[in-house]
Amino acid sequence: MKEITVNVEWHEDAKIWVATSDDIWGLAAQAADLESLRAKVLPMIADLVELNKVDLEGPDVPINIVAKSTATLHLKSVA
Repeated sequence: MKEITVNVEWHEDAKIWVATSDDIWGLAAQAADLESLRAKVLPMIADLVELNKVDLEGPDVPINIVAKSTATLHLKSVA
């Protein structure tokens, strides 16, 4: 595996960011802000790589954290 992608989504109802990954089985974390979530996710990935015996191509593997948040803007008038 050349890199690991972590998908992060904002859950408005719960007011938390949630992280999962298709690359690392079992990764699931949540936090109130992105920096806290990042601080949780990185050591979790290291543990899950070892636990799941994930075959990595080297000692340094890029982690892509991709965040998604959706908002709605209500315009009073559209010209």
